[in-house]
Amino acid sequence: MVVANTPGQRAARTRRPTIVDVAREAGVALRTVSRLINGDETVGANYAERIRAAIDVLGYQPDERARQLRKSRTQTIGATVRSIADTHPVLRAMDGSAWNLGLSMVAVSTDDDPVREQEAIVSLCRRRVDAILIEPVAESLAYLQPELDMGLPIIAFDRPAKGVDLDTVLSDNRGGIRQAFEHLTARGHRRIAYIGDDERIYTGHERAEAVRECLRGLGESVDGMIHTGPVRAEGVSAALDALHRAPVPPTALITGNALTTLTAIRCLGSSFGATTLVGFDDFALNDLLHPAPTVIAQNEALISSTILDLYQERLTRPGAPTRTIVVPTTVITRGHDGLRA
Repeated sequence: MVVANTPGQRAARTRRPTIVDVAREAGVALRTVSRLINGDETVGANYAERIRAAIDVLGYQPDERARQLRKSRTQTIGATVRSIADTHPVLRAMDGSAWNLGLSMVAVSTDDDPVREQEAIVSLCRRRVDAILIEPVAESLAYLQPELDMGLPIIAFDRPAKGVDLDTVLSDNRGGIRQAFEHLTARGHRRIAYIGDDERIYTGHERAEAVRECLRGLGESVDGMIHTGPVRAEGVSAALDALHRAPVPPTALITGNALTTLTAIRCLGSSFGATTLVGFDDFALNDLLHPAPTVIAQNEALISSTILDLYQERLTRPGAPTRTIVVPTTVITRGHDGLRA
């Protein structure tokens, strides 16, 4: 059966329409179509209207790969982070900010493995991303120097990079711990314990060292009060048990990141609430707990916008000296954190 086309319809095509088809349909020069597609605002209104009508009729879509090659930009930013299996607050904030700038993101987990990190970064470089954001793991990222020399913007966040000079955005880790101590000591606590991340990780080391400094500043012993290592239920449970069995148990606990906080809450089970707990990092559904833990919140929105500002500055001033920007943390008070009777 043959079906005639009604006015304005076209027979089904067996290939994707091209810019040549658009020019033929609109009755204009190929160069005129190219200028309009590439954002040239000097194309006459009559021509522009005819070209847009032809695009609509044909269902034409510009070849994004060809556009990227012409502009030497992919409008894509790569990121290597500890894990994308769990919600990553900076990535979440970054994705929204990047989208508003017309940028897409490709993120890869490293699981804090230097080998996986290097493989991920090399893969992102091969994809011709416009920039790479790194939550560094390896002892040295010197292999990135050729990419930097060719002008690729690379920004470290959460942790500084070693072996290479990068723009860097950090949270005030030590300042956040001091805020936690100030909050707790103002409520009568002095025996304050800490459970945190592996100290081979920059943030884990910085936060644990700040706890040691604060305890010494109070004249309190550090012995047995600080437990660090990979965040696993068995390790956190053992740390809580050791603190509970101490000759003089702590009256308050600081946890070093959101994962440690959640793991500690699960391990405490029904005894949660009997322990004054302040967590580094806020986390979803915190306010549904009773009592809801006070947290030292990182400003993910400011971290995100700072990273993007550094990226844009690096595009316009590729030879400028690198900068390290430290973003302050904030205490969000929720629970009653005074001494229990």
